Amino acid sequence: LKARGPLRPTAPRRTQRPARPTMAGEKKVEAVKPKTKKAKKDSRKTPTRLYAKGTILGYKRSKSNCYATCTLVQIDGVRTAEDAKWYFGKRIAYVYRAKKEVKGTKFRVMWGKVRRAHGSSGVVRTKWHKNIPPRAFGAQCRIMMYPSTI
Repeated sequence: LKARGPLRPTAPRRTQRPARPTMAGEKKVEAVKPKTKKAKKDSRKTPTRLYAKGTILGYKRSKSNCYATCTLVQIDGVRTAEDAKWYFGKRIAYVYRAKKEVKGTKFRVMWGKVRRAHGSSGVVRTKWHKNIPPRAFGAQCRIMMYPSTI
């Protein structure tokens, strides 16, 4: 059996010529190295996210009652009630896209505030200026880093 070659043809390899010896009285010319392109520093800075990501879980509720004025939010990276304390009082935004364009954009925002912890697993209770619609349950929201208490 014959050994098969590569599946696609490859370009022939280029070899460099050996440098010829210099004669008496001749200046030695060094081979010019091809300049490598240095990575240009981007004058624009990479954008920094000024908010923490969170997920809207649903309304605070019991077995038979539903409290639409208080919404539960799970903040990414927060696993204890102690960690959640830092976010108390922070503003929270639910950004969504609507059909109708208003003021040149289809994006709308609903604003609220982080109020307190809900249990010991890092979930927080939030209060919104207008109650969050149920279609937002499971959606992402933004917890802003302001107002700061540091």
